[in-house]
Amino acid sequence: MFSGKGFLSGLVNVLSTGTFDPSQFFPSDPPSPRRPAVYAEQHESDEEKQFRRVFQQLAGDDMEVSPSELKNILNRIISKHEDLKTDGFSIESCRSMVAVMDSDSTGKLGFHEFKHLWNNIKKWQAIYKSHDADCSGAIGADELPNAFKAAGFPLNDQLFQMLIRRYCDDNGNMDFDNYISCLVRLDAMCRAFKTLDKDNNGTIKLSVQEWLQLTMYS
Repeated sequence: MFSGKGFLSGLVNVLSTGTFDPSQFFPSDPPSPRRPAVYAEQHESDEEKQFRRVFQQLAGDDMEVSPSELKNILNRIISKHEDLKTDGFSIESCRSMVAVMDSDSTGKLGFHEFKHLWNNIKKWQAIYKSHDADCSGAIGADELPNAFKAAGFPLNDQLFQMLIRRYCDDNGNMDFDNYISCLVRLDAMCRAFKTLDKDNNGTIKLSVQEWLQLTMYS
C-alpha cells in the first residue's frame, strides 16, 4: 500500500542529508513577459527580429509552440548532431518542458518563452559536449557532477543519486534529451523556489494547493 507519509519523509531525508545550499544555485532569469507586437517592432534588436521570423516559421500563425510542435522541432535539430547520443525527445518530456516554461499558463510557448528555452538548450549543449570526456555522446555518472555544476547546479550526492535513478540508463549514463529535460525542470524548480523564498533563508512554506500546482503542472 502506498504511504504518502513514507514518501514525503523519504524525500525530506534526501533534501536534508548532506550539504545543500540553495544560494549556490544559479537558475536562469525568467522569460521576458509577453509584449504587444508594436512594442516588439520598436524595441527589438536586429538579432531578435531575425529570431522572431524564424520562430514564426516554426510556430505557425498562432505564434505559439505546443508540446507536439516542440517535440518535432527539437528532434529535427538533434537528428543533425551525430555526436549527441539520444533516443529523441518524447512527447511527455516536451509536455514537461512546456509546463515549466509556460509563464502565462497558455499550455504553449510564446516567443519569449521559446527564445528563453532555446538559449538555455544551446548553453547546456555546449556544457554537455565539453563534459563528455570519452566522446561517447553521453555523460557518465562520474562526469555528471561537474556537468551540472557548470550549468549552475552544484548538487549533493543524495540529489545526484535521485537524478541518476530518474534520468540515467541502467549503466548510469545520461543521454542528451534526458540531460536537457532534467536541466529544464531543475532550472525552473530552483527559480520557483528562489521566487518563493522571500526571506532568502533557504526555506519556503506552501499550502497543499500551492504544492500541487507547483509539482503537478511541471
